[in-house]
Amino acid sequence: MKKFVYFAGMIFPAVLLTFTTVHAETAAKNDAKVKVLIIDDESKDFYRFEGTAPLLQKTLNNSGNVQTDMEKNAEVLASEKIFTYDVLLLHFKNYKPLKAQKQAQENLVRFVKEGGGLFIFHFACGAFEDWAEFEKLIGRVWEPDIKKCPEGSFHDRYGKFTVRIVNKEHPLAKDLTDFETQDELYHCFKPGSVPMTVLAEATSNQDGKSYPMAFVLQYGKGRVFHTTLGHNAASVSPEGFVKLLIHAVLWLGKRSLLPDVCPIQEK
Repeated sequence: MKKFVYFAGMIFPAVLLTFTTVHAETAAKNDAKVKVLIIDDESKDFYRFEGTAPLLQKTLNNSGNVQTDMEKNAEVLASEKIFTYDVLLLHFKNYKPLKAQKQAQENLVRFVKEGGGLFIFHFACGAFEDWAEFEKLIGRVWEPDIKKCPEGSFHDRYGKFTVRIVNKEHPLAKDLTDFETQDELYHCFKPGSVPMTVLAEATSNQDGKSYPMAFVLQYGKGRVFHTTLGHNAASVSPEGFVKLLIHAVLWLGKRSLLPDVCPIQEK
């Protein structure tokens, strides 16, 4: 029997009221800014990224759809603070374990499994490289043994190459286009079998093979976006990269993708 609901002197089918409520909740969520925590660390046991974190933060904040905070200590992963955000953007590569390594790893797994979004940026693919679950979490992990790398190098020499969008059916990439960048083309990862959806590729000048530059995967209830791009300011400046960045964060935050983007602003 069809159920009806009495409201303000009128009668509506219950299913219509339910749909209206769900639609309103979805619209409210899309109106809310995605809360992103950029986790950086410039202490001596971490790789020194070339000033890209402030540029990423400014670009995301200028998009109008994202609100970011910056954390300069990766130990924050071991705290409950991370659970107040929609998306975590890892912007560090650690050469030594964190002081609270086990708790940080448990929190990261919990965050994504429960529905949080995880953005792996550039050399963050080398964070927690000896942690087996990290590969399942991010899809592919940096190979630290150069003897196992193509042509005996971790990546192509820094220079120009074209990033090709190869999966425009995915909602994250449907409005993206190929773009030229100046960057390091990463091609050395540990062998992996975790299912992932490749969104962008580039061809190595060293071996002529194509390698993923951006891909996504599901982990529990959460979403993961992984890009190896982003070596320095010039690498995160192309409009194509800016669109990729903003689309990725909105997708990770489970928001509708909005077309408006703002260029990187260095000052």
